[in-house]
Parts: sequence; structure tokens; C-alpha cells
Amino acid sequence: DAPDFNIGLELQLRQAGIKTAHYVSPSVWAWRQKRVFKIARAVDLMLTLFPFEAKFYKQHRVSVRFVGHPLADLIPISSDRSKARANLGLTEAGPIVAILPGSRAGEISRIAESFFGAAEQIKNKSPNVRFVIPCVNANRRAQVLEILERFPALEVELIDGRSREVMAASNVVLLASGTATLECMLMKRPMVVAYRLNKLTYWVMQRLIKTPYVALPNLLAGKELVPELLQDDATVSNISAAVLERLPVSMEKSLQSDFSLLHESLKKNASSEAAEAVLALANKS
Repeated sequence: DAPDFNIGLELQLRQAGIKTAHYVSPSVWAWRQKRVFKIARAVDLMLTLFPFEAKFYKQHRVSVRFVGHPLADLIPISSDRSKARANLGLTEAGPIVAILPGSRAGEISRIAESFFGAAEQIKNKSPNVRFVIPCVNANRRAQVLEILERFPALEVELIDGRSREVMAASNVVLLASGTATLECMLMKRPMVVAYRLNKLTYWVMQRLIKTPYVALPNLLAGKELVPELLQDDATVSNISAAVLERLPVSMEKSLQSDFSLLHESLKKNASSEAAEAVLALANKS
């Protein structure tokens, strides 16, 4: 969580003759790419969660090993929607749209109102759709409830935590960008990614980000598998249209193959792979 501190510490350790391994890679492939030159001086081995990270390091001649992602080992290749609904006390009747507006107060304040406005439009066009929102903690639950007061006609079910089960129970997931997009891909659920930053931060990030996508499924696939509605594109009408387009069962089936292949590519027994790599480095003369 503090890559600049860690890399500086690693550089000092390596200069003192101590071997260094870095697990998990900072997002140098996405922004502030020049950090890779300091990393090359600081680490004997970089361990990455994603294959595109390993490719980036190889291009810059940094010793690297792709070990896979622990979530890919934890989440089964197929998930049981009916079982997830039963565990959550949700009935089988009708499609469910899971709404995940983020885990931080700032994220929720910027995007939740658009998510709930989109939910109203979805309900008007598809009355049998239900909405479920997992809340990461009591503070975020209170924040979500406060915003929902502006939408008195919208019926939603709030669940404390259990976001992965909510994804499994859903037919489509509407979510902000982040690790949740990876979890949703591993659950094999269609998703719509929408995100909004404050204007100054977005202006700066536009000039720093070096990748064509922000959602991890798209980054992993090297193409757009899931829609990304960012900043001014994250409108109520755009979000609702994208969700409605993904509600048919045929859309879910069309994504299954791509998502399953990506899941398999990340499923490498990551913790054991990482441990073996560090032991091999330690034993290397």
C-alpha cells in the first residue's frame, strides 16, 4: 500500500547486499511508468498478480514472475446463483441487479445518485427487476440510505457485507471500478462499470494514465468485454441502457467463455507460487 516507501527501502537493502523480492507490483504499467527504472535498481525479483504486469517488467528488463491472483484460487470457476440467493434470503423470482457504488465515502458521494437514478429507469422499463446493495460497513450503509431518501419510489434491499454472494446472486452487476470488477469477472457475471472522479483529479489522471481501459477484465483481455462509463459518460441514461442491454440470459452466456479463460489464466496457486519464488531467490548464489 506504500510502494514509494517500499521501493526506497528495497533500494537501501539491495545496496547493502540483501536480496529483495516485491509482492505485489505497484501500478507502474498504468501511470508514473518511469518508476520502473528505480524498481529495476531496487528489486531482485518482482512478483505480479497479472500477466500484463509481467509483460511490462520484461520489456524493461526487470526480473519478474507472474504468480497468479489469490482471488482466482479462492473463487470457484462456476458459481451457483440459486444457492447464493437462498443464502441471502432472496427469492428466485425475477432478475437481480446488484449495485456496488464503492467502498469509500467519496466514491459513493460521486456516483451513487446516478446509480440509483439509473435503477429507477431500469425498473420503469423492466418492472420485474430487483435491486440489492451490499454495504461494506455501517457508515457506508447510512450514507447509502441517506442518498436513497431522494428516490422514495425505488425499492432496494440492503445487505451488510457479503458483496461476493450478492454478485453470485445477481444477473447483472453495476459497480464502480476497482478490485470489485475482478471479483465480478471471477463470478462470471455481466457487469457495467461506471466511475466518476472530481474534475481536477480526472484532468490530472487523463494525462498520467497509460492504459486504454480501467476495468480489470478489459485490461486482462486486451479488449472491451465490459462497458466503461467514465466521468461525463456516467449518466443516468447511459448507465440504465447498458444494464438493460446485459439483462438477457444470452448476454451472460456470451461472456462465460471469456471470463472463464481469464479466470483459468489467473488460477496458479498464487501464495505457493510466490513462496516458491522467494525461496528460490533466497537459495540462489
